[in-house]
Amino acid sequence: MNNFILSVMTCALAASGWAVTPDGGIDNAMMERLRASYKNTPADKAISNALRSTDIDVLATAADNKNGLDDNFTHKVKSKGITNQKSSGRCWLFTGLNVLRAQIMKEHGIPELELSQNYNFFYDQLEKSNLFLQSIIDTSKLPMDNQTVEWLFKHPIGDGGQYTGISDNFSKYGVVPKGAMVETHSSSATTKLRKLITRKLREDGLKLRRMAADKASAKAIKAEKETMLSEIYRMLALTLGVPPTEFTYTLKDKSGNVVSKKTYTPQQFYKEFAGNNLKDDYIMLMNDPTREYYKLYEIDLDRHIYDGGNWKFVNLPIEDIKEMAIASIKSDDMMYFSCDVNKNLNRELGLLDPDNFDYDSLFGVTFGMDKADRIRTFDSGSTHAMTLMAVDLDANGKPTKWMVENSWGPGANNGHLIMTDRWFDEYMFRLVVNKKYAPAKVLDILKQKPVALPAWDPMF
Repeated sequence: MNNFILSVMTCALAASGWAVTPDGGIDNAMMERLRASYKNTPADKAISNALRSTDIDVLATAADNKNGLDDNFTHKVKSKGITNQKSSGRCWLFTGLNVLRAQIMKEHGIPELELSQNYNFFYDQLEKSNLFLQSIIDTSKLPMDNQTVEWLFKHPIGDGGQYTGISDNFSKYGVVPKGAMVETHSSSATTKLRKLITRKLREDGLKLRRMAADKASAKAIKAEKETMLSEIYRMLALTLGVPPTEFTYTLKDKSGNVVSKKTYTPQQFYKEFAGNNLKDDYIMLMNDPTREYYKLYEIDLDRHIYDGGNWKFVNLPIEDIKEMAIASIKSDDMMYFSCDVNKNLNRELGLLDPDNFDYDSLFGVTFGMDKADRIRTFDSGSTHAMTLMAVDLDANGKPTKWMVENSWGPGANNGHLIMTDRWFDEYMFRLVVNKKYAPAKVLDILKQKPVALPAWDPMF
């Protein structure tokens, strides 16, 4: 920037009432001190040479942490078959279906089963489109710069989600075996389709707001919304396929003998093989140390279906959550679990441990934030859902490590991730458990009036 432009900007700032001061900038004297602070010792030169040509995580890997990895667990829920979400953000959906299939396999003696992720994803995207369009109608009297309206247009749709998306979706649309609606390119690689639907929804949202501003009747606006949804349905049908309204399923025993062969609707299949009351029998737990514990919270507009439920959770200390998780695993019940998966993940080992990487020693600086500070500064949050299925307890009944079934396909530990208990403390955020594993003091919290949180809350 030349001196003339800088002078003009300075005058403009002064005219607008802003104080003009050199304090706070990097002046020549400070720059000299910064340069002098870097000694460039022989050790620094060696580290720099390595860092310039090698991945940081390779150099920061704590070699000793690779030794003696124990993959034995005192309590483990049986499962078979690793799924792969590929290039999509559907971990929440894969996790929900993986929890459900483990239950179905156990209760019906089915040796192997995979449920169709594409089937429920189709309806998830259609319902999210309706949620956006109807929310635009509901807020049509608010100005465009209203924070809720801005948030809606920033986030019309996505392939990510959370537990209420599972409970509302499965309860309304049922589930089907994977063979009834297989994956497609666009279900496995969702980015392009998501971007196109997002663009179309934004265009449609503007049209609905203009209709409302022009005093169009509620009937006309409703009809227009349905026309818009028919176009979204077409885009989904062309890329994902048309969801089946009925299908034939052959149930076989462990020896491969046919037990039954029936035609089901997706809702009938869900009721016969699962029958879960996902809305009423389960509770979402959260460990968020930035908020008061033993409180019920609800996030506005954080749902997948317009006539579904907003995301509600009970915020608890981590030790309370562990007690319920252990009880569930001991009873052979898997759980929906989400965390900040990329923090200190050694992919080669499939190990999550705070000691996997020693960035402090590599750079000669200290990374010292605790969990609460990482949340407050947007450094950490829940990024991935998996299926919690195992815990290793010491002689005193305390957990030393945990295991999750992942949805990244085969890999280390046969597609599972092992996490130390210390990592669990630092980067675990959400867990969904059956209410039968929750003590009375937790169930009583559900009777509270939820603390309302806005859709744009930094944690979500």
